[in-house]
Amino acid sequence: MIKLEGVTKRYGDYTAVDDVSFVAQPGRVTGFLGPNGAGKSTSMRIMVGLTPPDRGTATIGGLKYHDIPNPGLHVGVLLDASAQHAGRTGREVLALSALTMGLKEKRVDEMLELVGLTESESKRRVRNYSLGMRQRLGIANALIGDPSVLILDEPANGLDPAGIHWMRTLLRGYAERGGTVLLSSHLLHEVEMIADDMVLIGRGKIVKQGTKAELLQTAGTFVKPESPEKLTAALAEAGIKALPSGDGGFRAECDPIVVGRAAAAAGVVLAELRPAEGAGLEEMFLELTADDARESINTQGVSA
Repeated sequence: MIKLEGVTKRYGDYTAVDDVSFVAQPGRVTGFLGPNGAGKSTSMRIMVGLTPPDRGTATIGGLKYHDIPNPGLHVGVLLDASAQHAGRTGREVLALSALTMGLKEKRVDEMLELVGLTESESKRRVRNYSLGMRQRLGIANALIGDPSVLILDEPANGLDPAGIHWMRTLLRGYAERGGTVLLSSHLLHEVEMIADDMVLIGRGKIVKQGTKAELLQTAGTFVKPESPEKLTAALAEAGIKALPSGDGGFRAECDPIVVGRAAAAAGVVLAELRPAEGAGLEEMFLELTADDARESINTQGVSA
């Protein structure tokens, strides 16, 4: 289990992480989502002891990362695939990790096979790797100690569609065998496909968390008016908050009858009025993090 309790980190007057608390459970994939600068990477660095919090605690299996004996055998970490030593070969990177953890050399070959790096690729310098190859090597390094916990920051960056499918299958199988996976990503569709639980963060604060089913469940009303401006004014007059949803429509967090009455009272013609379908992850993400949106987020699946 990964557990954060009241974690706060400040840099001068800037608060990067503000009273963050959540739990990532064994046997489940937890998606950790938020815009650039929302506090995801800082939170993950705090989990693995690279950044000390100003307040609060972060534990893995009940222990702080620094107190875990031979931590690579218990926690697999990939925070930056490009941070690997550029002058070493892929095989050397894994061999050094195996040596540090007291593992047999054959484990290196097992990991290279698992992540799909060929013998010739393993002998190339990391500086000559594509980003996708570095991601595969980073995942191999995280898994080499056969840990029970994985903490991965944007592991799908640089992977092609086949690589993303491979990673999804790998992590899903890992969780089904009882492992704990915390996955940070901007690839919203991929997170929606793989995650069991989701934690959304914006401006350093948790804005929403729960199971995927809970967060994406049917909620409220979908309404599509003849005149969006008139409907917006009518709903505002009635004290009903509505947000754009779909092609010219709106989503309101109240019963369709309430929305219909407000529209009728204002003489607004409606083309569509029905219970809302479950919000997609992209729609929910944009709604909940609207105050922290940045142009660098590409919700079509590409991180700027």
